[in-house]
Amino acid sequence: MPLSTSNEDYLKTIWNINEWQETPVTSGQLVKTLGLSPSTVSEGVARLSALGLVRHAPYGAVRLTGEGQQEAARMVRAHRLLETGLVQLFGYSWDEVHDEAERLEHAVSDLFIERLDHKLGHPARDPHGDIIPAPNQSEVPRQIPVTLATAEPGTTVHVKRVSDNDSDVLVYLEGAGIVPGIAVTVEKSQSDPQLLAITLGDVHAIIPLAAARAVVTGTADA
Repeated sequence: MPLSTSNEDYLKTIWNINEWQETPVTSGQLVKTLGLSPSTVSEGVARLSALGLVRHAPYGAVRLTGEGQQEAARMVRAHRLLETGLVQLFGYSWDEVHDEAERLEHAVSDLFIERLDHKLGHPARDPHGDIIPAPNQSEVPRQIPVTLATAEPGTTVHVKRVSDNDSDVLVYLEGAGIVPGIAVTVEKSQSDPQLLAITLGDVHAIIPLAAARAVVTGTADA
């Protein structure tokens, strides 16, 4: 039986959180990420548990089962391929694609997603640098992010991913030229600890440390 839109959103969110932390997902994180009440999230997790898609002990962590991982990967793959297609084929900016892909991912078929993947040349990452799961993938590629904010002065790092949690930050970073694939050199620390001095090519810039935390330059194994 097809999953409801709500169930698909829960599974995708659990996968997304799992990618970037060592510890299991909590109900509190789902409340914050989904913007729902604790009681609504509890009901949603209970539905997924009844379907055999998650394991959840009372007040404990929420873990995807094998079948849950497969369904979550399917949704994450659809979302990230749609984001990529919206940018490459329809001229969307990277701060516009998340909400559009959220609407489309529940309506398109698996066949459409595979044909979109072929049309795009089988991209490995979406416009923000997130890994696009392969067909039939079920294992979450868990990694711990190393961000631009933690880079040592005098070092040059390459941007691998930019968090898409805040569209205003995406607009700011794109305007500053900080996108996946670009090399950034960190300069001396500023007198203001909330600022970071960087160089991109021949351009010098000072950016908020909060924005630098959204820029992933490497990963540590989870």
